[in-house]
Amino acid sequence: MNKQELISKVADSAKCTKTEAAAVIDSFIDTITKSLKKGGEVRLTGFGTFTTSKRKATTGRNPRTGQAIKIPASTQPKFRAGKSLRDAVN
Repeated sequence: MNKQELISKVADSAKCTKTEAAAVIDSFIDTITKSLKKGGEVRLTGFGTFTTSKRKATTGRNPRTGQAIKIPASTQPKFRAGKSLRDAVN
């Protein structure tokens, strides 16, 4: 399912227009992004938790040339599914 399909499903389920559903989904994504950028976490009980984790700088290899390259440290977003979501999928 892509974003447009999600917007259509949400609009049908909430009985609203696709424009309103798109605005809600965009706002949801922006809010989670801003919270993670600040180093916080977003916990949706039963669904899951969005967090960040730090990755150390490492040395990798270019697969074509074999040349060593430096991979800088970065912050990665993470999602851990909640129990209700895991149970629903299984």
